[in-house]
Amino acid sequence: MKRRDFLKQTTAATSLVALGGVTLSSFSPASASKKITILHTNDVHSHIDPFSPTDANFPNMGGVARRATLIDRIRKENPHTLLLDAGDIFQGTPYFNFYGGELEFKLMSKLKYDAATIGNHDFDNGIDGLYAQLPHAEFPFLIANYDFSNTIMDTHTKSYKVFIKNDIKIGVFGVGIQLENLVDPAMYKETKYLNPIEIAQDMSRILKEEEHCDLVICLSHLGYKYDSDKVSDLKLAAATKNIDLIIGGHTHTFLPKPTIVKNSENQNILVNQVGKYGVNLGRIDFYFDHNKNKAANGTAINV
Repeated sequence: MKRRDFLKQTTAATSLVALGGVTLSSFSPASASKKITILHTNDVHSHIDPFSPTDANFPNMGGVARRATLIDRIRKENPHTLLLDAGDIFQGTPYFNFYGGELEFKLMSKLKYDAATIGNHDFDNGIDGLYAQLPHAEFPFLIANYDFSNTIMDTHTKSYKVFIKNDIKIGVFGVGIQLENLVDPAMYKETKYLNPIEIAQDMSRILKEEEHCDLVICLSHLGYKYDSDKVSDLKLAAATKNIDLIIGGHTHTFLPKPTIVKNSENQNILVNQVGKYGVNLGRIDFYFDHNKNKAANGTAINV
């Protein structure tokens, strides 16, 4: 992608949409009583430093230090902010080859990520290698459709977590891609893959009906869309209910603004993904009125 076209996309206008059947004519952010900001990354692939000014694709873009500065500024603007990652934290630069993921987890902890899910490349040093780096991660890994019962990762991940920001309950759960035929079985050992659509429907029901969450977010490493029957974020969105936002990864899809999908009850759901290598930071602002009806806008911010 040419730099000119890339910058044009990243500065595209935000998309304002209503969720849960709310129309903009009856509820706009100007009348909202509460605002929640969701920041997110995906497929950073061990890119710690910014790209070179002479890089053909991402000249002088990205870098953890710049991302940290941007995140700090947004948190000061709105303290009611969550920072999430959709997987493939590992593999892509010599930092991973040398440190095995330790640096990535330590830096994410410094940036105060609230949660992440697991991507296929996070098994590149094997499940034992992933486990060995967990002490460096001061945030939970959320993955509901990987059964780690017979592995070293058993009890070291969670299916979901509930956060409370500005008295708004936010439920976040994770789903991952099928590892068979994608990752060497020796790397993930006896990890069992469960149907992500079935699991997502169960997780969203629990978060909505049992945990009484006002906002439900799916952290997905399934991929945005495919030309095959393979489960994607778009298919997951259309086949489920109760989810408000899917934050995706795996396909390195850059969306200048979230995609709006109708769920199984014909209500709007947002699907977003911001490319790769940490050159963008996704931002979704959710606005709530006094009855906790929701509206949202979202964009990709160039780092």
